[in-house]
Amino acid sequence: MRRNYKILMLVLLLAFASCSFTSKTFDNPDRDKLLVQVITYVLERGHFDPKELNDSFSEEVYQDYLDQIDPLKRYFLKSDIKEFEAYKYQIDDQLKQFDISFFNLTNERLMKRIEEAKVIYKDVLEKPFDYSVDEAYSSDYENQDYAKNSRQLKERWRKQLKFSNLANYDALMQEQKNLEEDESDASEKVVKKSAAEIEKEAREETLESIDLYFNDYIDDLQRKDWFAMYVNSIVEEFDPHTFYFAPEDKDRFDQQMSGKLEGIGARLQKRMDNTKIVELISGGPAWRGKELEVGDVIMKVRQEDEDQPVNIVGMRLDDAIKLIKGPKGTKVILTVKKVDGTVEDITITRDVVELEETYAKSSIVKKNDKTFAVINLPKFYVDFENYKNRNAASDIKKEIERLKEAGMEGLVLDLRNNGGGSLQTVVDIAGLFIKDGPIVQVRSTGEPKEVLKDKDKSIIWDGPLVIMVNELSASASEILAAAMQDYKRAIIIGSRQTYGKGTVQNIFDLNRIVKNNRNGDLGALKLTTQKFYRVSGGSTQLEGVKSDVVVPDRYSYIDIGEKDQENPLPYDKIASVEHTYWDNYYDYDNAIKNSEQRMINNEQLKLINENALWVKERMDETHHSLNYNAYKAKLDENEKIAERFDKLNDYKTNLTFESLPYEQNMFLKDTVLKDKRDRWHKSLSKDVYIEEALNVLEDLKLSYSINKVATVKD
Repeated sequence: MRRNYKILMLVLLLAFASCSFTSKTFDNPDRDKLLVQVITYVLERGHFDPKELNDSFSEEVYQDYLDQIDPLKRYFLKSDIKEFEAYKYQIDDQLKQFDISFFNLTNERLMKRIEEAKVIYKDVLEKPFDYSVDEAYSSDYENQDYAKNSRQLKERWRKQLKFSNLANYDALMQEQKNLEEDESDASEKVVKKSAAEIEKEAREETLESIDLYFNDYIDDLQRKDWFAMYVNSIVEEFDPHTFYFAPEDKDRFDQQMSGKLEGIGARLQKRMDNTKIVELISGGPAWRGKELEVGDVIMKVRQEDEDQPVNIVGMRLDDAIKLIKGPKGTKVILTVKKVDGTVEDITITRDVVELEETYAKSSIVKKNDKTFAVINLPKFYVDFENYKNRNAASDIKKEIERLKEAGMEGLVLDLRNNGGGSLQTVVDIAGLFIKDGPIVQVRSTGEPKEVLKDKDKSIIWDGPLVIMVNELSASASEILAAAMQDYKRAIIIGSRQTYGKGTVQNIFDLNRIVKNNRNGDLGALKLTTQKFYRVSGGSTQLEGVKSDVVVPDRYSYIDIGEKDQENPLPYDKIASVEHTYWDNYYDYDNAIKNSEQRMINNEQLKLINENALWVKERMDETHHSLNYNAYKAKLDENEKIAERFDKLNDYKTNLTFESLPYEQNMFLKDTVLKDKRDRWHKSLSKDVYIEEALNVLEDLKLSYSINKVATVKD
């Protein structure tokens, strides 16, 4: 869960820092030791709530690091752990001396054990699995001890692989059964495979997938990647959102936050030793050129000022991407093996590529002769180099103005799964819905609180507003929802509470701290430096934002919030700041009451809640039979239960969603965008939560006419 959360929360609340750690001189010639020196210095002096580097801290780092590099306990032996334990309470002392002996020891041992594991899994998968034996496999890795010896470790691998292979074995058995049942209708006689033949085929598929895992992921990791994991096991002890970005990770983070990159506009994936194109980004240069296709393999890369290309077969994906990406206007020549097997040299002029899925999108929907709108905001994006470039606030403003021209009478702002983003954009977005006033309070350790305000008295949308959230709405999403709730400006509909992340991070470029750095790019540190608070004074930390209208969803029973992470900062309160309730009258109480009544009688929501409980039970299971008959019986039982939930996918409202005219004109040239919007509109028409949000809009009583333009200017 912790690792998945990291991937999921790469877009979170942050503000770039102008680094003030410049009085210290860092001159360690060893890059890894220099990195430890710089990071510990910044942590101790810059973190909102710095931790003391003591034996307790050392013990936590020790355990978390081992859990991270060997989570399934299938590499290290108990003898390794006994040797490592000599460092259990010394890591804090090593950090103070910039000593990386513990990492060196564990990394060297891990590399050795990984090579041994390759021999083990191949040896295990050479022999047939006997699925008639009554034995079980436990996936409770946390409470599992390390293997005592090589024999016990091989047995652990055998059970893990046997369990993994069960799914392949069952699928092939079912496929054979279906073929035999359909034999009477087939023009050719079906080749009947024995159970032994099917078991062998299943093992071959499992071997191929494990080979891919090691070849495409594990073997691609270099020492610097493993060291970055070690560094993060240190910094994450301060709180879940303090994180070290290796240079490549920092580039990806910037790209995700801005929604832009400079390159050819293709998503790449490593398959064995090949770099394969898996998607062409709509509107990008590769998409416009129409010479590259999904499935093409890039073999060589040459820059326009170079005579010889670089062969990227077998190269790390990150290194290959570095060669392919480049500044707008420059050319790159790709030697490509096409899907049909031919080889071509293709020249592409790089350009700025906008990742459309990053940006806000809107749709119009008619309901009982009323025109409503939905705006989906995936993240609070921003261009950190120039705020005036495209950002979430300016895009939302444009969409609202277009929607008003289309006759919008009520707005749903969908922040579900929005993990956060820029602090400035959320303040600006909140200002679109109120006249002026405080939006959020921010506090740094030992400093007076700062109140971030909307100072623009214009109101872009003064009509009814509903904001949708769920357990994955975090940071900036929580600031916006909390502000609109405190102003009584909107009804919040969604999960019982949002994620509960009430902290602010700054990005520190570590290269700017080290003067005359000759050790290469050191990356960056995302550091928790502040906490934010609602205008009413309460923090959203741990508590999140409580929805006005609570609806069950698939995350309802899963431990996924801030309170479920390791080392979260505590909840607290500060004094409220004066703010004025929204002065246009809506009957919020009645709208909420009506919604609650509708949900009591909503069979779809009841079924969603039952499904969430059932999924939670499945997730908590750690005992798995390796007897095929028992496995099949359990599988059939689960499938029978799951049939009850099939109707969740069949649900459909009578609502029809449409894109605005400007976007429909774009569809004439961009069919990929049209397909994406069609899929989104189809999902909206099947979304019970959107349906209820629109019901709430309809219930809100207006006491004034909605204007089509921004109205209030002082």
